[in-house]
Amino acid sequence: MKDDELILAVDVGGTKTIMTLFHENNCDLVEIETERFPSGDFDSLEDIIKEFLKAYDQTPKSASFGIPGPVENGVVKSTNLPWLIKEKDLSKTTGIPTIHLMNDLVATAYSVPLLTGDELVNIKKGTKKEHPERYVVIAPGTGLGQSFLIHNEGSTVVIPSEGGHASFAPTSEIETELFLYLLKKFGHVSYERIISGSGLPNIYEFFVESKKMKPKKETIEKMENEDPAKVITEMALRKKDPVCEKTLDLFVSVLGAHAGDLALSFLAYGGVYLGGGIPHKILPKLKEALFVRSFEDKGRMKDVVEQIPINVITNNLAALKGAAFVAQENCKLSR
Repeated sequence: MKDDELILAVDVGGTKTIMTLFHENNCDLVEIETERFPSGDFDSLEDIIKEFLKAYDQTPKSASFGIPGPVENGVVKSTNLPWLIKEKDLSKTTGIPTIHLMNDLVATAYSVPLLTGDELVNIKKGTKKEHPERYVVIAPGTGLGQSFLIHNEGSTVVIPSEGGHASFAPTSEIETELFLYLLKKFGHVSYERIISGSGLPNIYEFFVESKKMKPKKETIEKMENEDPAKVITEMALRKKDPVCEKTLDLFVSVLGAHAGDLALSFLAYGGVYLGGGIPHKILPKLKEALFVRSFEDKGRMKDVVEQIPINVITNNLAALKGAAFVAQENCKLSR
């Protein structure tokens, strides 16, 4: 196997980093190995790459990375990690000649045309368009990522976005109260403060501290040793704690409204795709009327968003799939 036959695809997350090594044969990619690493256990991305590749004598020809945070001129300051990553430095320290950094939601968006039926769950059919071109990807996970995709006749363009940090706009009285509570706490209230893994506890604390609701003893005990967002979703889906149920309802309502805003802004008749670590875990709740009702609540423009389908991406390696696609395209362009 020659050095130039290895390609590395990486999905860098605030919680975990997933790496896959491929054998490239005439621009077809064949998976060799995939491994997950706890991101917080490493001082740098270079350290993870070296750990992953130490078992191999060959150095990959190229590598593509999906990373949370805005990428500018080959440089990214990871949003939820203390890492400053530069393409040139990464290439020098790892010995990989060609490196491409992209926002993690850009990588996920590149995967959308490649996703198969068993990697998606449709929660709103919408109206079938003959040649849809525009798509929205929104991914609540550790943070809140989003991107826009234009795909037409084999041509794919992905537009990165940091809209998860845009100012939250309340759409109801309870959301207004939540906004004011979070405004005092953070100074600026972004959508990520609400519809993300860190957002769920913010909503929960709002109900406990501001609305004086009392969670169940089981919830409190679980939160002492487990991730609060995980506890909230589990207790809500099991209908074991009214505070958790109200928290998840408000989360889903805000997510639906924001997804509808993005779909309307981009006229994404191709559909909205929900990625990230949370949506597929709360599928039963997303399938309830609340999410779609919030999505379609656009006043005079309701008839527009009613036409737009919504799918949940169930493949949690979608960003990795998109990164591999970019690596493969780089290969094709070089020949």
